[in-house]
Parts: sequence; C-alpha cells; structure tokens
Amino acid sequence: MIFDTRPCTLGEGPLWHPERQQLFWFDIIGKRLMTRSDAEPGAGPEEWQFAEHCSAAGWIDRDRLLIASETALFRFNLATGMRHDLCALEADKPGNRSNDGRADPQGGFWIGTMGKAAEKGAGAVYRYHGGTLRRLYTGVTIPNAICFTPDGRHAHFADTDLGKVWRVALDAEGWPASEPEPFLDLAAEGLNPDGAVVDAEGLFWNAQWGAGRVAAYAPDGSLVRSVSFDAPHTSCPAFGGPGMTTLHCTTALQGMDAAARAAHPSAGMTFAAREIARGQAEPRVALSR
Repeated sequence: MIFDTRPCTLGEGPLWHPERQQLFWFDIIGKRLMTRSDAEPGAGPEEWQFAEHCSAAGWIDRDRLLIASETALFRFNLATGMRHDLCALEADKPGNRSNDGRADPQGGFWIGTMGKAAEKGAGAVYRYHGGTLRRLYTGVTIPNAICFTPDGRHAHFADTDLGKVWRVALDAEGWPASEPEPFLDLAAEGLNPDGAVVDAEGLFWNAQWGAGRVAAYAPDGSLVRSVSFDAPHTSCPAFGGPGMTTLHCTTALQGMDAAARAAHPSAGMTFAAREIARGQAEPRVALSR
C-alpha cells in the first residue's frame, strides 16, 4: 500500500521514531524532512524545508533528531524547528553531500558521503560517537546499506556503484574491530544495493535501486524472500508500526524519464507493507553534549 502520496525526487533515510510512533524520511534533492503518523496514515502530513541537502537521521529524544546534511551533523528540534550544529561533515568539499546513515546499538551514528554527481571514489563512511566524528572508510562512490545486527556485533555497508555489501565486526564500543569482509556481491545479478535494515531475527532487508523491491538475505548471504513495490527505484526500508511488523520503503523519481513515470505513477511515493517481519527498534543516539 502507499503510505504517503507526496512524491520525492530522491526519497531516503526512513526512520521509525519509537517514542513518537511516527515515520520520518527525507527527499534529499528536495531538501526536506517529511513525516506522517503510521497510526493515522490518512491525516496530518508534515514537512520541514532546509537550505541544503539532508539525508539521514537518528533520534535523540522525543523532540530532537540528529540529522546529517551536506555540511554538518546537527541537532534538530521538531517542536521549534531550531538547528544546532554538532560538527562539520565534509564542509570543505562543496561537491559532496551526505547519503545513507543510521544509529548503531552503542549510541553512535554512522553516515556515508558521496559526490553530488556520484563521482568515482569521492565518498567516505564516518562514525560519530562521544562528540567525535571519525572517518572509517574512504574511496566509496555511493555509500548505502548502513545497518547493524541485533546483537550490535556487526555493521554492514555497501557501495551501490560496485553492487557490493560488506560486513564488519565491531568492538564493545561500536568501533570496527577488523577489516570489512564481503557479505553480498549483487553485481553479477545486475542488482544495485541501496539502503538496508536488519530485522529482529537477523535478516538483512535491502532496497534494490532499479528492481522495485526490498530483498531479505540470511546471515550466510542466501536470498530468503523479497517484497515488491510499484516504483522501480526503491531506496531504503524501515520497520515500524504496531509490533514493528510494517515494512516501510522510500522510493525515488530520479533517473526516470517521462515514459517510466507514466508507467509507474506512484514512483517517488513512500510505501508500507504490513505483517512482513518483525523489525528492531532504532537505537537512541547518545550525545555527549
């Protein structure tokens, strides 16, 4: 079903806020944060407009989000609309912007950056924790699929340009404890791994750009099942709703010509598929200040 009919040029970063029981997501190109309550899907859509590209968020408390933009990580108050910058994020690289990101179980926040025209190797993956932003990986073209296992011992990330997803072991504080290892290589299937989330049972749910689906993979990398949506560019999933059993998915109009848009009139909208699997609650971002 369609969860929200507002089309996004590039829908991304869906976040189910466990205290508000509410879904938030971004239209990166439209420079806006969007929301709608899952409890009342037919009422009360809201959005906030920004002056720069914003792409991903984690929740701090009921009224505050940590948001990644093209120049900073900042604290955003949903009640007042006030912004407070916490640190710069590649502010010295005007050709770059943030992309996929997610809070980790240890209270940190991972975020990927990329060139605005997807320049080869222009991006990186960072982690913000304890008031410090540390660059973890470089040479990434389109960072995506940042998500974590239920026990907090492993992280995933992808480079959509390569069609590959990696898994990396984490230490007790959530920092990488080893080199990333290959998890999925989807290039041979012509699949483009975009955003992802891990459910409560450990299945890795991956939105696949151009394939109109979110596919679930077991920890050994085998395909378990997939859920299709009537929009070719599925970009990122998020579990939420009653019992955390609704699979939400953002989509995009970007890259579609007039014929493709006519064939898929719901492209760019945000979808929801109910009673799919049980997700994990998104962890709170712990700020030192």
